[in-house]
Amino acid sequence: MIKNNKWLLLVALTILACSDDETIVVNNTSDGLPLTAGSADFSKFVSLGNSLTAGYCDNALFIEGQANSYPAILADQFALVGGGEFKIPYTNDNTGGLLLGGNVIAGPRLYFNGSGPAPVTGIPTTEVSSVLAGPFNNMGVPGAKSFHLLAPGYGNVAGVATGQANPYFVRFATSPSATILADASAQDPTFFSLWIGNNDVLGYATSGGSGTNQTGNFNPATYGPNDITDPNVFANVYSTLVDGLTANGAKGVVANLPYVTTIPFFTTVPYNPVPLDAATAGLLNSGFAQYNNGLLLAQSFGLITADEVARRTISFSASATNRVVMVDSYLTNLSSLGIPSYRQATAEDLVVLPARTFIGSVVGGNPTQINGVSVPLADNWVLSKDEIQEIKTATDAYNATIQSIASAKGLAFVDANALMTRVANGGITADNFTVTSTYVTGGGFSLDGVHPSPRGYALISNEFIKAINATYGSNFKGVSLGSYRILYPQNPDNF
Repeated sequence: MIKNNKWLLLVALTILACSDDETIVVNNTSDGLPLTAGSADFSKFVSLGNSLTAGYCDNALFIEGQANSYPAILADQFALVGGGEFKIPYTNDNTGGLLLGGNVIAGPRLYFNGSGPAPVTGIPTTEVSSVLAGPFNNMGVPGAKSFHLLAPGYGNVAGVATGQANPYFVRFATSPSATILADASAQDPTFFSLWIGNNDVLGYATSGGSGTNQTGNFNPATYGPNDITDPNVFANVYSTLVDGLTANGAKGVVANLPYVTTIPFFTTVPYNPVPLDAATAGLLNSGFAQYNNGLLLAQSFGLITADEVARRTISFSASATNRVVMVDSYLTNLSSLGIPSYRQATAEDLVVLPARTFIGSVVGGNPTQINGVSVPLADNWVLSKDEIQEIKTATDAYNATIQSIASAKGLAFVDANALMTRVANGGITADNFTVTSTYVTGGGFSLDGVHPSPRGYALISNEFIKAINATYGSNFKGVSLGSYRILYPQNPDNF
């Protein structure tokens, strides 16, 4: 059983003292040097963001996950130098999930059952309409995009059913018309963290690019849930957020956005996972012969190039690594000839994690109808290389905005993109543990393949601490990764 013993250490070993300039120092038990806040004031810490701020884990928000969020870990550190109470809008249980009017609108968390992820038993008990008494310091709202932090009514329970409001914010908004930024600013924070923007591309990514790239559309009220936010909209929103948070002199730390290509939701399922014997491969090749001949006909009409013919030609072999067949809307539309937009995936495409449950399975007991092979994967199951480039372009623009504003305001800056790239490319070793992005066993991510594990959140919090130390002259030591588990068990009694 992994438990966090920070408070036992604090009780046993903390010595508080104030210098003439009222800087609070604490005896640091790791090296004996005084621990200092530097030029920052952590007495009122407020954290804004989305699910990564809230402590979302294993596809749900639940008590233990919230307690191990990166802001909660930071708040424990800040408490050593005068940081005040850090209130969290806790859910009701460790089952996870939400109720609205007694009806389940979000399911329970996942656990590893020995062969894969499965939902824990139990029914959620957190009722969205039961509004909590705040204010709260952790204002992370799962599902929030950048512009949602400025949206009046985002915490109005009447808008949950229509998608106009967020059930997580409903639980702790000060009023139905409140905005997340206004509720944060009203607390007059002395220090803040802001990590927002991931969802401005994530819905597009996890839906296999089924949304719309809204670059050039400056009206987010017209966006769908899976759309990419226009970079100019993001820049204006982000500037407004930081201006509001720093209006009364607060210092803070901000983080940029990792590429979606670094998370196991997109890196676990290979593009070529299907084994075939010679007989089945031959049968499939016969089945796609008409399609391949149609491509040559389209080329003869001048509708597509030889390069596109080669890209779209489908063939199989007696091998364990046959590429999946996918729908690609970026291909030339040949529907007038009755030719669908099919091609086989390449290493430049990313198959989404949920597809692992059915790729290679047969449809209706017919051995020739194989999901992902003779039955192509629909567009939402694969993030194509063109869609990946759209996401990267938007992410790069968002990150340029974040870094520029952080520099202009003198804020601590966390390069979360570089951190997650390191995790995905070999991992990071600290405290005798190596954290990677390998699904289930890597230690960096939870079972939803998107959100960090407790150990992943600890790693992230240490990166925030490094940035805070570098900018404000504090000398926090961070937390030991070994104090944080990589998987939650099914039974919360074993947490």
